[in-house]
Amino acid sequence: MAALPDKSQIKFDVKQDLAVDPGGNTVILTNLTPETVSMWDYGTGKSNKQTDTVRFAFTGTYLIKFSALTGGGIVEMDPVTVTVTKDNLNYVNDSLWTALSGGVGNEKTWLLDIDANGVSKFFDGPLYFYGTDMTWGGTCKAGGADCWNWNPAWKDNTWLLDKGDYGSITFNLKGGPFVTAKHLMIGTRGTENGTYFLDKDKKTLSLTDVTPLHDLNRDQCVAQWGNIQILSLTENTMQLAVRRTSCEGPCLLVYNFISKTYASNWTPPPPPVKLPDEGLNPVFAPGELLNMLTGGSGLGRFWVLDAGGNPVDWIAKGNGWTTNKTSSFDWGWNQTWDEVAQTGWIRFDNNGGRHYSRFQDGTVTTGTYTINEETNEVTLVDNVLLQNSASWMSPANKVLKVIKGFPDSYQTKGVWFGVSFDASKDEWLAFHYIIP
Repeated sequence: MAALPDKSQIKFDVKQDLAVDPGGNTVILTNLTPETVSMWDYGTGKSNKQTDTVRFAFTGTYLIKFSALTGGGIVEMDPVTVTVTKDNLNYVNDSLWTALSGGVGNEKTWLLDIDANGVSKFFDGPLYFYGTDMTWGGTCKAGGADCWNWNPAWKDNTWLLDKGDYGSITFNLKGGPFVTAKHLMIGTRGTENGTYFLDKDKKTLSLTDVTPLHDLNRDQCVAQWGNIQILSLTENTMQLAVRRTSCEGPCLLVYNFISKTYASNWTPPPPPVKLPDEGLNPVFAPGELLNMLTGGSGLGRFWVLDAGGNPVDWIAKGNGWTTNKTSSFDWGWNQTWDEVAQTGWIRFDNNGGRHYSRFQDGTVTTGTYTINEETNEVTLVDNVLLQNSASWMSPANKVLKVIKGFPDSYQTKGVWFGVSFDASKDEWLAFHYIIP
């Protein structure tokens, strides 16, 4: 390792460009020492550029600190003081500055989008994960290779971070770009006060002496909490991305914020309206249910279990939950039911009387049936639906409720016979029969 240079060997320049800003707002920083890495700290931000231009919007005295990273280590130089005598608010007069801070003379407070009840009011959760080449608007930078995102819903991934009140972070433009973060979930941080700089063109945010609100589990996973990529920023919402440098592989940890005003005025959306299943409690014209089951006067119609589609369902308060036989396999539908459905059938006749037949295990059993058109109930006399002695679902009830029917499309949609009813819960066990 080379020897640490003396301060006299390190040359740098801090110059106010009075031609651009008579008040000294524009300051040009130049590292004049070859083969060194710049380490600038100008109060409202930091930089590693060899030459950089800093623009101070507000009147005041600013301390410019410069250190040079050399082959022998870091040489810290004496700070340089610059005085700005006039405001130049053009440097903060931008829609992004206003969205972040409320504008010149104002302040704006932001909250992590999760509360003590685990509710996120705008985003699906308080924390997303992006590839390191993702940038403003959730797009991939030109030529980027690490471009992906995972936007988990917190309610389905509560392991991500604890629910709770994480505190607040407030940006203001009252005489300067000042920021205060009140960390309530990380006791070692408490309240932090510092400054910030928003680069509206690069969509970056620099925090000095302050870290954005985040979770304790990832507090040590980020080397530079103050080096932030802005992915989105509106009047009510903000997404700040920091680079994860340890704990796991590199990625952008995206913390989702909402303004305190938005949070205060937020009301929970109404629960989604769940419509009843199609065909529930059908209405048949006089004689229509009989004609549907039998094919009409002097005819008879075969029906089979819908083993290739959705053969059984548990319909609660008007809504079923199965979409096919896999949905209930194998606590309900199983291979033994497939065997029953392969050869079995039922038949309703309207030919010289109302006769009902069931074919199963090579045997035909017969009986009669009646229909109560007011209740859509079909009562089997001396017979039942297809049976399965190996299943708890084997329907023993002789009174079948047409719980779902389709008067205009039964040829393709079939009929659902409710065979067991729990009145206290408004729940039906129902079998789906179709025309073969």
